[in-house]
Amino acid sequence: MRYLITFSILDGDLFTILQATVEGRLNEIDVHWSEDRCVCVVLASGYPRSYETGKPINGLSQVAGREGVIVFHAGTARQDGQLVTSGGRVLGVTALGNSFATACSRAYQAVELIDFDNKYYRTDIAQRAVEAEHSG
Repeated sequence: MRYLITFSILDGDLFTILQATVEGRLNEIDVHWSEDRCVCVVLASGYPRSYETGKPINGLSQVAGREGVIVFHAGTARQDGQLVTSGGRVLGVTALGNSFATACSRAYQAVELIDFDNKYYRTDIAQRAVEAEHSG
C-alpha cells in the first residue's frame, strides 16, 4: 500500500512562534499556514557508486532569483574560489508553487540549469502528488 504524505508550510517567522511558546504566550500570536506546495529534488554526486568530491558546480547563478526556487547546499565546498562537490547529497533544489505541478515544474527547470560531473537525481519526485492533485 502506498501513502501520499503532505505537510503544511508555515507562513511566518518560526523564531517568533518558538519564542512565544517558551514565554508561555503562544495564545497571543496568530499562526498562519501557506496554501503553497513545496517540492525538493536532491542532486547527488556519483550515485549509486561512492560519491566524488572536487567536481566544479556550474549554473547556480542562472537559478538565483528564479521565482519560488531556493537551493540548499549540503555537500558543497569552496576550492580555489570555485564551488565544488564535497559530499554525496550535493544540493537540495526546492521550489514552491500554488500546486504540486507548478512546484515540481519549477524545481526540475532549476535542476536542468545546474551541472556537475556525475550529477544524479530522481525524475519521479512528487509525481504521485501531482497525479493525486489532478485526479482529486
